[in-house]
This record gives sequence, structure tokens and C-alpha cells, in this order.
Amino acid sequence: MNGNDTSLCSIGDLSRLTGLPVRTIRFYSDSGIVTPAVRSPAGYRRYGKDAVVRLGLVRTLRELGIDLPAIRKVMDREVALPEVAAVHAEALDVQIHHLRLRRALLTVVAERGSTPEELDLMFRLAQLSEEERTRLIGDFLDSVFDGLRSHPAFSAVTRSMTPELPDHPEPEQLTAWVELAQLCQDPEFRDSMRGMAENLATDRITETATGIPLVLAAAVRSLVEPALADGIAPASPEAAPVIALLTAHYAKITGAPDDPALRVRLAAHLESMNDPRRDHYLHLLALINGWPPPDTMAPVLDWAVRALRAEGR
Repeated sequence: MNGNDTSLCSIGDLSRLTGLPVRTIRFYSDSGIVTPAVRSPAGYRRYGKDAVVRLGLVRTLRELGIDLPAIRKVMDREVALPEVAAVHAEALDVQIHHLRLRRALLTVVAERGSTPEELDLMFRLAQLSEEERTRLIGDFLDSVFDGLRSHPAFSAVTRSMTPELPDHPEPEQLTAWVELAQLCQDPEFRDSMRGMAENLATDRITETATGIPLVLAAAVRSLVEPALADGIAPASPEAAPVIALLTAHYAKITGAPDDPALRVRLAAHLESMNDPRRDHYLHLLALINGWPPPDTMAPVLDWAVRALRAEGR
């Protein structure tokens, strides 16, 4: 084959055929990825028609982010293309994970107006390994349920309060995890949840003939939701029978007389249960675990507290 063969292409011809700049083709040629078939008597490079195909493949692989050493091995048949593709796909998975993490964190920072210190904390929480996340949540649940785990209600409760971040979370799940992890480290929230857990351990009776659920929270929902649905105002006379049933139930739980003091105690108890941070935790937990959004007890608890206090006036 000689430099005057009309079946050969000049570097300018290759540039027009492939859309690649001459300098890029020259770089690939110098790198040994696409070599000239011959050189003309004047020293100009001449390429065979297969160079067009090779350059097309090189451009595709480069656009997919595959590095030049790997491309050269593919072109020289030192490694199979599927093997290179699999390695780079795994690398892209890692990059995508980190990009999602960065996007989620920057979104939260922008929305909250976070300080640099808060950003540093959020970044460290988002970077935790699965083992570290498990340890963080375990520490939180231990502080909430310490000494209560033998209670029959709590094995299911602790499972239902445990977040399980997927291997490839969506940005919303990452954001929710960061918020939930921060919430778990809030001492006031831990104390509030500990109080709720202790109340849950005692707010039940062994038997009932009323048909009202045994657990106080379930009893409140069972009695108050129909009143809310009927539009009964908490300070109205129509609310009195609902409150009478509720206080009777609470008196049976506590073994205390159903008197004004018990109603004050019950109102304070229900108010402590109505912590918006608990609802926020459950909302974040549902996002992380891919569960349906949880129902809130806030309207029911608010109605009951207002009705109890209206009766005490």
C-alpha cells in the first residue's frame, strides 16, 4: 500500500467524515489508538477506511466516560468491551450515588439557610456506612426504650421505628435520612420519646367490657374521630359524653378515681403525646422506607385536650 492509494483518507478527510477535530485525531493517532496505514512521500498520515469506524467507537466510549488506556485495550483486543463496560458502569453507580448525595445536601442547605457547621454535620451523617447508621439508630432506640424492651408491645414498635435506607436511595430519601439522624441526636426529642414510651407501657388495661381499645392512644382515636367527623366542637355540650367515656377509660387504666384531678392529668398527658417532632420522625421514616405517609394523631389529641380543659373551667 502506498501514500497515493485513493482508498486512503487524509487526517482532514477523517475529520470531515467523523466530525472530530484534526488535533483530536492526531492525538488519538499519536496515542496508538487509531494508527495511520501509511505515510505519504511528504510524510503526511494516510488512514484506511476502518479508521472511521474505530474513531466512531472511540468517540462513543469517550462520551460514556471510559478512559483512554481502557479504550486502547479494547481497540487492541486486549480486553473485551463488555468487561470494560461493566467496570465503568460500577464506577458510574458510585458517582451517581455521590452526586445524589451532594444534590440532596445542597438542596437542604439552600432551603434551610444552613450554617457551614450544619452543612458539615449533614455531610457526615449522609456519608455514614450502613453499620454506622445502624449504630446511630440503635443508640437512639436504646435511649427511648431502655428497660422497656421486655414489654410485649415494644418489639414491634422498635421495628416500626427503624429506618432502612436503600442501597441506591432517591434524593428525597437521603434528605429524609439526614433530617431523621439529626432528630435522633436531639436530647429534648429523646426525652420526649422516652416519656411517650413509658406512658405506652402503662396506658393499657388487661380487659375491657366497653368495646373501646385497650391502649389509651387507640381509645382516644376511637372516641374522638367520630366527634371530629360530626363537627362537634370541643367546648360544646355534645363533647361531654365523649370526654366522659375517655376519662372513665383512663381511670380504669390508672386505677385512679374519675375526678377533676384525673382530667387535668389526662389533659397534660395527651398534650405531651402531641409532639410535632414525633409526627415529623414518622413522616421521615415513611419516606426513607418507602411506606405510605402515616396518619397524624395531632387533630384528635388537640380536640381531646381542648375538650378536657373546657370541662375544667
